[in-house]
Amino acid sequence: MNEVWKVKKATQHLWTFTTSKMISTFGASVYTFAISFYILQMTGSASSFAINLIFSILPRAILAPFAGYVVDKYNRKAIVIVAQVTIVATIVALIFYMMAYGLSLPAIYTVTAILAMASTFSGVAFSSSISSLIDEPRIQKAMSLNQMSISFAAIASPAVGGILYGTVSLEVFLIVFACASAIAVLLEATMNFTLFSKRKEVAEGEKEKMFASMKAGLSYVSKQPILKSLMIIALVINFIFGAFQVGYSYVLIDQLQMSAQHFGFTEAAFAIGMLLTSIYLSARKDFKFPLLISKRGILVLGVMLAAITVPLLVAMSYNQMLLFYIAIMFIQGVIIIFTNTPMQVYFQKTIDDDYKGRVFALLETFAIALIPFGMVLFGFLFDTFPPEPIFLTSAVTLVVTVLYLARPAILHRAHPELAEKKGKPLKEEIQPL
Repeated sequence: MNEVWKVKKATQHLWTFTTSKMISTFGASVYTFAISFYILQMTGSASSFAINLIFSILPRAILAPFAGYVVDKYNRKAIVIVAQVTIVATIVALIFYMMAYGLSLPAIYTVTAILAMASTFSGVAFSSSISSLIDEPRIQKAMSLNQMSISFAAIASPAVGGILYGTVSLEVFLIVFACASAIAVLLEATMNFTLFSKRKEVAEGEKEKMFASMKAGLSYVSKQPILKSLMIIALVINFIFGAFQVGYSYVLIDQLQMSAQHFGFTEAAFAIGMLLTSIYLSARKDFKFPLLISKRGILVLGVMLAAITVPLLVAMSYNQMLLFYIAIMFIQGVIIIFTNTPMQVYFQKTIDDDYKGRVFALLETFAIALIPFGMVLFGFLFDTFPPEPIFLTSAVTLVVTVLYLARPAILHRAHPELAEKKGKPLKEEIQPL
């Protein structure tokens, strides 16, 4: 295939992928906003809201390993299209159900579970296909534009949802979501998911059975010391930031009595930081040492986590406190992108195409499983102990973990030219973790 044509096609993929992601994420975010308000208004029950959240998380944690197997064995484009069509069909079915019977909690829970299942297969298939859709020099640009789409949706969807909610019916929100998902399907159907693929052709009789294939995926990770270290770091970050997700709201709203409007300003600063950084990374050249950038980013995140306690320890006026947390959240949004994007680019460039589905699924399974556990654990801790030692201990744990798991021996193995540049030959052998 002509290389010039492939590069042009990759450019088309780049913008098609970005547009598709922005539209579908925006539609899903507006739907989530509306359905969350609807549940709380209809029931007045936090437990009903929590149950819906469980239905959105549990299927992802359970199905991700199976999704990884399916993505590595079958046509990834077909998986993405079928998953997206399932989302459209589910929302359309819910619209007709509402028109006939009204909306009930069992219907909402069922739809939430189906959407979570479909999103799991679509997400793993897309994550595994980036390096097949885009040429290697522009993978960082693709990951940055993807994050930019998510950040834009995070900023715009609450504003749009807030304006629409109460002035239009819930059916309008569902129609917006269904139309956005349908447009995403049409855009994704134009993409060639094998443009830069390096997957090996395997005869039908030689393909591994499901559980043997899952075991092979685990074995692949265990034999890759750098990949294993990065996955553990990612899991620790997800778990530790349970302290942030629970404790940040608790400190600002309960301890410091910040108004809901001002709390929203700090949340917006986080999304804006992510958006601006994503735009910047999409325009700049690839990092030469991506894992070094990620390591430094995680260390800064540890410092920011500890800094949340400053207004609890040092007297500040209300306005000073507000500006302080806006700055903290903006910096965190910036650093999150500097941490995640280089690591994701490294994954895309180094994980074997034949194992990407299982590796990304494995990462998602552990990450999602740890989120509710972290929230429950830190919720208990914040109810029992003062927030200062919890944040400080979490920050120290994060810093110590990354200093060990991303120690020079690991970085030099990933980037041999880094060791040569610093004049430090690799002396330490990487031991199994």
